[in-house]
Amino acid sequence: MKKRRWISLLVENEIGVLARVSGLFSGKSYNIDTLSVGTTEDETVSRMTISFTSDDKTFEQVKKQLNRSVEVIKVVDFSDAPIHLKELMFIRVTSCSGDDKAEIFRITDVFGVKVIDCSRNTVLVESVQTEKRNNDLAGLLVKLFGGRVQIVRGGCVGIEALTITER
Repeated sequence: MKKRRWISLLVENEIGVLARVSGLFSGKSYNIDTLSVGTTEDETVSRMTISFTSDDKTFEQVKKQLNRSVEVIKVVDFSDAPIHLKELMFIRVTSCSGDDKAEIFRITDVFGVKVIDCSRNTVLVESVQTEKRNNDLAGLLVKLFGGRVQIVRGGCVGIEALTITER
């Protein structure tokens, strides 16, 4: 049975590492759903957060292949772990009337997101939420405002939840 998988990789922060990791996926015809990469507290190490859909056997193969890669320092399976996971999304709604803008402000209040820019007829919304919550917000705005909506999404980033002993 296929299901959504999340992995976090600590990798050497070097030229070509992202290409080699993504090449591993494309070479096996695995599609990456989301990918985000950034440096960690150590400038020589980057963290990749990757999500993709696979069955158990394929997922185990991916983890083994990643663990064999020289540039990969650590592979963490987030699929069934308690984690904090957020995605950045920007939504621009154009050609807004006053009533449209009022509705957008009401929606952003309900969803707990921010209007970060506003002009006479355009509103720009920033949402840092779970992927599902961002899907709900995007779906609602597209339903209400159709082709006047532009969406830009970044990949999710995640970190393990604190254990009881850490609290």
